[in-house]
Amino acid sequence: MSEDSGRLTRADGVELAWKRLSGKGPTIVFLPGFHSDMEGSKAIFLAAFAAEQGLPMLRLDYSGHGVSGGRFEDGTIGIWTADALAVIDAMTDGPLLLVGSSMGGWIGLNVALARPDRVMAYIGIAAAPDFTETLIWGMMPTAIQDKLMAEGVVYAPSDYGDPLPLTRALIEDGRQNLLLDDPVALTCPVRLLQGQKDVEVPWHTALSIADKVESQDVRVLLIKDGDHRLSRDADLALLRETVMELLAA
Repeated sequence: MSEDSGRLTRADGVELAWKRLSGKGPTIVFLPGFHSDMEGSKAIFLAAFAAEQGLPMLRLDYSGHGVSGGRFEDGTIGIWTADALAVIDAMTDGPLLLVGSSMGGWIGLNVALARPDRVMAYIGIAAAPDFTETLIWGMMPTAIQDKLMAEGVVYAPSDYGDPLPLTRALIEDGRQNLLLDDPVALTCPVRLLQGQKDVEVPWHTALSIADKVESQDVRVLLIKDGDHRLSRDADLALLRETVMELLAA
């Protein structure tokens, strides 16, 4: 089974890239992380799994990510959530199984809250809701916070390539999208896969999500030797098992 690919044009002319598999059953939607894209190992693995099982699947790049248009530094959590919703609404119908990795876990929660009638289950992989406040702003020295607010952008070193622009808009918009200060009105089944050796998203974040969501069907799967990516063969096998369990429910 081959994937279709295309580009959805936003009202402002920015093109959002997507890839889609047709099939029967709920559509698996993969939502990538901060400065990541739809060609990562977990997205490719899920696409192969969906093709093998005859399931529909959608993966996408937010604006400023991967092969989509726009500039990364112009993006925010609100904008990237809107990007995901626009592609999902245009390219899918019926029930959705959301799989969000890192920032994609935050985007996935936002999507689930915006489309509660469609989302049948949610999987977070090192999900990072509120990370702009807790893991970026909260970890910045005061001098860097002041520089960011005064100049509108600072650049942070990255283990994955060039320094990342962190913008005042990202921080301020993130504060409008914080989830974990209050109950999260998500009632579908929730599965949270989290490595305990993740140096980017503390593993107790998964416990906070589990505590805040209103769903009673919640499982946290802690991988003691797992890192942030959770892309080893054993990690991917656990992801497959988790997807299959939710689809069979």
